[in-house]
Amino acid sequence: MSQTDIAKQIITTYEGHGWELRRVLLRPSSRDEFKSCADVFREAALIDAEIDALWFARPSHAKREAWELRLISENAYALFEAFEAEETEEQREDVRREMENRMREHTAGNGT
Repeated sequence: MSQTDIAKQIITTYEGHGWELRRVLLRPSSRDEFKSCADVFREAALIDAEIDALWFARPSHAKREAWELRLISENAYALFEAFEAEETEEQREDVRREMENRMREHTAGNGT
């Protein structure tokens, strides 16, 4: 299965569970391959990164917001965080950057 097919399948699955695609992390070498996904990525921000991954978000219980970073891979690997309503966007962004770093370390360790 191609990377674009995997991405489309992941997005369909997540959206079916109420998640909204917010950001798309793509390696520069992957950008051309994912041009056919523009309709699926819709208004999500495209961000140059060292990994190919998708950021999803949705409301969570107790006024929290859940974010999940999902690697674009047939092998399901994701990191999850729920943010409290009173957390600032700066605090949230720090946590998201740390999650991206953890995913990058995971992929480096697996040769992915």
